[in-house]
Amino acid sequence: MKRMRSSLLSAGLIFAGGALGQRIQAAAAASTPQAQPSQLPSPTVASVVDREISAIEKQVVEVAEAMPEDKFNFTPESLNIPSDDYKGVRTFAVQVKHVASSNYFIWSPLTGDKVPENIKDGNGPADLKSKADIIKFLKDSFALGHKAAATLTAENMLQTPGKSKSTRLHLANFGVAHAYDHYGQMVEYLRMNGIVPPASRAKSD
Repeated sequence: MKRMRSSLLSAGLIFAGGALGQRIQAAAAASTPQAQPSQLPSPTVASVVDREISAIEKQVVEVAEAMPEDKFNFTPESLNIPSDDYKGVRTFAVQVKHVASSNYFIWSPLTGDKVPENIKDGNGPADLKSKADIIKFLKDSFALGHKAAATLTAENMLQTPGKSKSTRLHLANFGVAHAYDHYGQMVEYLRMNGIVPPASRAKSD
């Protein structure tokens, strides 16, 4: 009788242990993310260039938004720094409009879009005066950049679009490089007005 009870007790413990093990395995499986049917898409020429455009777009737009509207016509010439050579340099507003206008000139051959008629030269539309209008003009020009990036493929990136002597890839990248050049100048304009550029501000926890 005692052997029977011991056998039954052992069997019950084994059964209970097995059931518990199955529940633990089921819970672990439920908490483990299922394998995705496909991995993240591989980078392409278009996606890499688009990421670069997004990066400089963020930097330039943030700097433009950081400058108070009453300082949009600021130039270093107004500081009268001894032995300076700032005579005739672009105002902050024209710096922003220059980046935007250049974006249109550089990227439109890739998309086939016409450069807006109110852009006569690299200084941008003369009738754009307010901060809001100038920043909208800037953002619209970067939208064209994203459209241009989307046209790039491994097959066409070394082609020269239209009458351009530059490859499609060079034009796409040159727009980014040019904007970074003027971003550096815009940062200096902020600093001269006692404004810390957004990218240099301490990040809050």
